[in-house]
Amino acid sequence: MPPVVIDIRSAEDSRDVVHRAVQALAEGKLVALPTETVYGLAASALDERAIARLLEIKQRSSGKALTLAIKSADDVLDYVPNLSPLGRRLARRCWPGPVTLVTEDENPESLIHQLPLSVQQAISPQGTIGLRVPAHQMVLDILRMLVGPVVLTSANPQGAADPVTAEGVLEALGDRVELVLNDGQSRLGQPSTVVKVGRRGFEILRPGVVSEQTLKRLSSLMILLVCTGNTCRSPMAEAMCRQMIAERLGCPTSELSDHGVMVMSAGISAMMGARPSPEAVSVLAKMGLQLSDHESQPLTTQLVRHADIIWTMTRSHRQAIVAQWPEASSRTMVLGRDQTDIADPIGGPVEYYQKCAEQIRTELAQRVTELDL
Repeated sequence: MPPVVIDIRSAEDSRDVVHRAVQALAEGKLVALPTETVYGLAASALDERAIARLLEIKQRSSGKALTLAIKSADDVLDYVPNLSPLGRRLARRCWPGPVTLVTEDENPESLIHQLPLSVQQAISPQGTIGLRVPAHQMVLDILRMLVGPVVLTSANPQGAADPVTAEGVLEALGDRVELVLNDGQSRLGQPSTVVKVGRRGFEILRPGVVSEQTLKRLSSLMILLVCTGNTCRSPMAEAMCRQMIAERLGCPTSELSDHGVMVMSAGISAMMGARPSPEAVSVLAKMGLQLSDHESQPLTTQLVRHADIIWTMTRSHRQAIVAQWPEASSRTMVLGRDQTDIADPIGGPVEYYQKCAEQIRTELAQRVTELDL
């Protein structure tokens, strides 16, 4: 029986398409899905027979693992509870997107171990698991509605070209798939980058959309200093933090990125491109630090999502961040270790700025020594 093909570009109700795909997967059927990379062949990870059929279609050699597609980066710890900080960093910054993360499967509390044994063997035949969150809205909607994860692999037999259109899927798989969602040509048209992550570094197992250079940048430790307007407190903290970390690493501040560290600042109520206060520039100049080139920026969802550590100048700054981005709660701390606020010197004499800078320097000196660099 030929597969049902739905052109989602002309579908009257996308929710109906999502429901049909979810129902098909829940019934153990194989569904070809569009992603941003290539078309994928999906099966419910809860269904042993569906996974067995998928393996038969793929003609995959034993020992080559299948990838799990999960709902979001927030779910990654359910599958890899002891994922390294580097792995968590790449998950936050790369997902949804064209990166498959491979890591050791060594925690008995992983949801992987609640799947059928034959599925576990297909997903983790050599003690590692691969996870991905595709950057395609309909696929994400399907994943969010379906009970359990989905095994997702390219919709072609082993060794054949990866299909980038629904027509390519039909040519490769014919009636061996029950449902095909057609969204035209894949946006990127090449496979995801497969990256194995460890405690301290990563290894590219398969080159793909995201380059090694980009992954190195995305894997950097990112520290974000936050105040209100991003014109005095947080820029001063950024400059001092950069200097302290550079001294600890034994490199110039200009080479911090080469050592895998980024330090930035932003303001909860900041405008884009405002200049630093003259007093802040003057105070830091006496410390041998340059601030005159700083331009303010507002705190954004992307900055919060990418930051590994967020140090706020006051408790109210932290409260505002956690209220808007609760998922960042564990990464957001008041810079003052005893929860002491660093008062805003704006509008005061230069002595206020000097006192503020000294307080920031004292707190940072302790914080930086605690960093795992």
